[in-house]
Amino acid sequence: MLDSPTETKEYINIAGDPTYVNLALKFAYGEKEMDVLGDKLAAVQTLSGTGSLRIGGEFLAQFSKSGQNSIYIPDPTWGNHIAVFREAGLDVQRYRYYNPKTNRLDMDGMVEDLRNAPEGSIVLLHACAHNPTGCDPTRDQWKVLSDLCKEKCLRVFFDSAYQGFASGDAEADAYALRFFVKEGHGGLMLSQSFAKNFGLYGERVGTLSVLTGGDEERERVLSQLKLIVRPMYSSPPIHGSGIVRTVLSSESLRVQYYGECEHMSNRISSMRKILVEKLKEAGSTHDWSHVTGQIGMFAYTGMSGDMCDRLTSEYFIFLTRNGRVSLAGLNEGNIEYVAKAMHAVTDGKSITAE
Repeated sequence: MLDSPTETKEYINIAGDPTYVNLALKFAYGEKEMDVLGDKLAAVQTLSGTGSLRIGGEFLAQFSKSGQNSIYIPDPTWGNHIAVFREAGLDVQRYRYYNPKTNRLDMDGMVEDLRNAPEGSIVLLHACAHNPTGCDPTRDQWKVLSDLCKEKCLRVFFDSAYQGFASGDAEADAYALRFFVKEGHGGLMLSQSFAKNFGLYGERVGTLSVLTGGDEERERVLSQLKLIVRPMYSSPPIHGSGIVRTVLSSESLRVQYYGECEHMSNRISSMRKILVEKLKEAGSTHDWSHVTGQIGMFAYTGMSGDMCDRLTSEYFIFLTRNGRVSLAGLNEGNIEYVAKAMHAVTDGKSITAE
């Protein structure tokens, strides 16, 4: 980028850099799939995932039919989901996602709550590496959810913030999205963020896409998305998207990037296993298998707010009070200390809900 004579700092158009957007869509939906989907996807570059969700929320609030402006989001979820969609004008509802009694996915509760949602409601699904729990549905469970969404005419909105950084395989991490597209979920929406998987937190790089019925509808939807973007922030920043564009458009850089994602994912997976081993060595008798069964950057431990407070005040280990630990901060030099501290605050106490 530094050597390119065509790189400038001029404004880009309202919808963003079209080359970047197209590469982002191929990254998510698949290279071959884009041959079919290319004239059906209305997409704009956004201010990372938050901006993408907000634009998508505004679009849905403006064009949902009367009585169909409810969006169902998982409980728990990324905390900002609630504020983003409320500010966009949607009625935020929750569906059960995580069972604190088992420290695992609450598939039965999830299905029951979505089945009870009014037809035409919007459902937000985490594409991979659910934040904060790290519990993702299996492929068989994704099939159940897809069938249910079609049966109830639920409008699907995927939030994809960890593609490539969850399993280490960007293609595998896109499974749920691509499966729902293949199953024919018309109007499906996708929010993409490149903050985590490209390490571009401060560059605000994202994309919003809407699956339409064809070229004519795509142009109408794209026009409406641009009408939302224009008074909100006019046009997106270009430096971060230029980095993503440069990497994904270069065969050698793309291969290197995929390899680095795999390396990072494997390191985090190894930290999961070692943390559980060190907890056992420290004397813990709790079942910590849910930690190794999760995926992504975080471990949703089951520790209470009081336990987390003790970790911070007595052991100077910082984490959110819902028990979510950032595994990216663990290494061979500190993991034994962390495990012993976790054992100290959980010993003789439950790490599951009563």
